[in-house]
Amino acid sequence: MENFHFRAMNTDVFFAAEGSLAQLTQGFEKAKQFIDESERRFTRFSEYSELSQLNRSAGTWFHASPDLLQVILLAEYSVKQTQGLFDPSILPDLQRIGYDRTMDLILAEGVFFPPTPTPRQRTPFDGIVIRPDESLICLPPGLLLDLGGIAKGWIAEQAAAILAEYSPASGVSAGGDMYLSGLPQGMDSWPVSLDDPRHPGETLTVLNIPPGAVATSSITKRAWKQGEKQRHHLIDPRTGEPAETDWLSVTVIAEHTDLCEVFAKALLIAGSRESQRIAQNAEIAFIAVNRDGQLVGTRKSMEYIDEQE
Repeated sequence: MENFHFRAMNTDVFFAAEGSLAQLTQGFEKAKQFIDESERRFTRFSEYSELSQLNRSAGTWFHASPDLLQVILLAEYSVKQTQGLFDPSILPDLQRIGYDRTMDLILAEGVFFPPTPTPRQRTPFDGIVIRPDESLICLPPGLLLDLGGIAKGWIAEQAAAILAEYSPASGVSAGGDMYLSGLPQGMDSWPVSLDDPRHPGETLTVLNIPPGAVATSSITKRAWKQGEKQRHHLIDPRTGEPAETDWLSVTVIAEHTDLCEVFAKALLIAGSRESQRIAQNAEIAFIAVNRDGQLVGTRKSMEYIDEQE
């Protein structure tokens, strides 16, 4: 198994693949190129990105690229599937709590302004109008989108499809969003470490994952202080504030990485009281870690845990 690592989308990206080094080198380069191009398209931290152009176009029709259109359509579907707990219109809330630059810059420099009692100002996502056949999108005035998580999951899966053309068994991981193609030689699953959200860098358990997708969301990784307030990036759309949840992380296993990413966030926001209601009609399995480090999930979900751990 050959490995390739680089930094993109403000996170660590890992490729793993079996095959000849010459073939894999070509595959690694093409998959990386796709990720780099996609980051430039979807980032909210550059005024030149297509997403930023879409946000500035609010109130008028915007002609979207096929990639942006596809992710917007996935976002529209995901808002409905998660009963609104996934909502990409929370960008003003993220900016208000200090997430106005990349996380690397926030961790290095801190937040420039303390929390203020300004009223919440946010235009809901359901005002968006999409004409898929014409590749047209119209945001209502005031609607600002952050596609960071769902775009990252989608990008990881597309990059994995590129890499799979060069390898019978390969995987792409982008900050915990993974897509796995085929199976490593002699194995019937992929071993995936589940990090302990209480102790960064430590493994809580190992999951045996079949080909497909897995994603983890946590309230402990992307965290910072705004004045005296502890903040994290997981916004509850109902309040506009960082979610108050009794879980520290949620890992979702499903067919597609964008679906895993969306439900990992939605279920983490939902916590133990609402998670079963949110997940009941979705074709997913999930494993949550509570504040005591205990694993929570359905019986089917627990079948993914390596019994030797």
